[in-house]
Amino acid sequence: MTRFIDELKRTHTCGELRLTDADSEAVLMGWVQRQHDRGGVIFVDLRDRDGLTQVTFDKQVSAEAFETASKLRSEYVIAVRGKVRDRGEQRNDKVPTGAVEVLAQEVEILNTAETPIFPIQDDVNATEETRLKYRYLDLRRPTLQKNLKTRAKAYYEIRNHFAENGFLEVETPFMVKYTPGGARNFLVPSRMHAGKFYAMAESPQLFKQLLMVAGYDKYFQITRCFRDEDLRGDRQPEFTQIDVEMSFVTQDDVFDICEKLVFRLWKQVLGIDLTERYPDGTFPRMRFEDSMRRYGNDKPDLRFGLEHVELTELVVEHGGGGIKFMEPLAAKFEDGTYRLDLPEEIVKAMVVPAEHTLSRKQVDELEAFVKQMGAGGLGRAKVAEDGGWTQSPFAKQITDEMRLAINEATGAKAGDLILIMFGGEQLVHTCMANLRLHLGKKLEMIPEVGTGGDLSFLWVVDPPLFERGDNGGWVAAHHPFTRPHDECLDLIGTDPGKVLCYRYDLVLNGVEIAGGSIRLHDSEVQKKVFSAIGLSDEEAKEKFSFLLEALRFGAPPHGGIAFGLDRLIMLMAETQSLRDVLAFPKTASGNDLMTGAPGPVDDAQLAELKVASTAKKD
Repeated sequence: MTRFIDELKRTHTCGELRLTDADSEAVLMGWVQRQHDRGGVIFVDLRDRDGLTQVTFDKQVSAEAFETASKLRSEYVIAVRGKVRDRGEQRNDKVPTGAVEVLAQEVEILNTAETPIFPIQDDVNATEETRLKYRYLDLRRPTLQKNLKTRAKAYYEIRNHFAENGFLEVETPFMVKYTPGGARNFLVPSRMHAGKFYAMAESPQLFKQLLMVAGYDKYFQITRCFRDEDLRGDRQPEFTQIDVEMSFVTQDDVFDICEKLVFRLWKQVLGIDLTERYPDGTFPRMRFEDSMRRYGNDKPDLRFGLEHVELTELVVEHGGGGIKFMEPLAAKFEDGTYRLDLPEEIVKAMVVPAEHTLSRKQVDELEAFVKQMGAGGLGRAKVAEDGGWTQSPFAKQITDEMRLAINEATGAKAGDLILIMFGGEQLVHTCMANLRLHLGKKLEMIPEVGTGGDLSFLWVVDPPLFERGDNGGWVAAHHPFTRPHDECLDLIGTDPGKVLCYRYDLVLNGVEIAGGSIRLHDSEVQKKVFSAIGLSDEEAKEKFSFLLEALRFGAPPHGGIAFGLDRLIMLMAETQSLRDVLAFPKTASGNDLMTGAPGPVDDAQLAELKVASTAKKD
């Protein structure tokens, strides 16, 4: 064994030494960030996960150490013993250890290293594919190390928070029964039960409810979940969530424990006191209906304006107002085909204030942007001094009465640009929501990445329990175990679209970071919900028999929530990709470029599993 490690133990990390340590002896171990040979003196920046320390090798102090230092190259692993001294006028205020250096008396090369594929620094030019292939090198970069340390600190605070509030951490199965519908599952063939498969759990939902039936009262776990779905920037095939369930609680009780957790995380991990913005320790709430009407989605970013204005009722009142494309829509409401309280088509507007001037070309680009999402087009009108409309295809069609009514409803003034869209309800909401965010960044109302120092938390509450399915019938908007509002119980069988429920989402700057609900524990109401979505008793038993049976044996009122931990850390770290806060992430296509997963399996193993592949071999 080497003298270092065996005899000389590390005394400090490379980010610890300060001026108060001057004149003491230190033993450091780490990687060579860079080496500068200045003739009789060699300077080495030594790095570990905590930071950098300058090590000075002076030929006059130790010729042997100097000789070894002359052989050092980038990413060599070394150990150094030396004296800490004040750098005096050569102090570097850009790093925490910059007031001191270690004058080396002894050094040992613990391991050499090949030249890295890319420099170990934050402003690296390497492609993401290269960085993921050599992830163990990428993880040496300070930013990623900082992100993963943030994540580790968050884990510590999460566990302490729930333990201090009487929660039990209980692990639930990863391999579960496959049930059709919902997210697409990863399947695991059973060798011992040929032809049968486990599903990798997409969430612990049913098991945590069973824990409440079992009397465990308060449960949490930090758990992995799996979904075999198309990926995007904020999704991975395997992800981590903070799963929570509580008995004998209301929605407010769930909010309280979650708000306390968020306040604690920002304070203890980031050093940010959220009580300065939210002095009563709670986050504001917005009804789902208001969120959709004003922002087009259920996760609004409240850091900027550009709110939507619903014009559907106004257009109906004016019979389309002379705009031929809107007249058929108005007629459907007038003859009872459509309902204003549950519209299948809507009209929405958004006003871009005059101070944000957009050229015709830029407005055309906005129309192209929404067309990419399936929109038929984007109406526009610039308001003149007299309230007239210019630069608009509607200018010659619209009646004066509807034009003035739209100006008033939207609050549009001279020089403002009104953007209008009409069509299917969900399509209009989605396109206008994305257009708002696009404009918010384009007009520099919010930053492209990060919070911009503005932390806008929001609870979105009281959504509908049901939504229209592809076949025109009703389906559960989230899952069929959510408790309806008591005043809506009679509507389940008569007017399902009007049934509101106790489901809720916690949003930060337009990103959903948590979602949950108060659960249905009444078997009779559960039957009504199943009936409303066309699920027969036999089908319900086939999918959820163990849960339905458990509910008959004294299920307490209960509710819960799940935080998307990866997204939460992504926002805390002020980055735009989940891959920046995961140690070993997958690519957008679900590949692990470092290990080569997923990979082929030989025929013998497939035969043992009684599974055959229909994929063509390369």
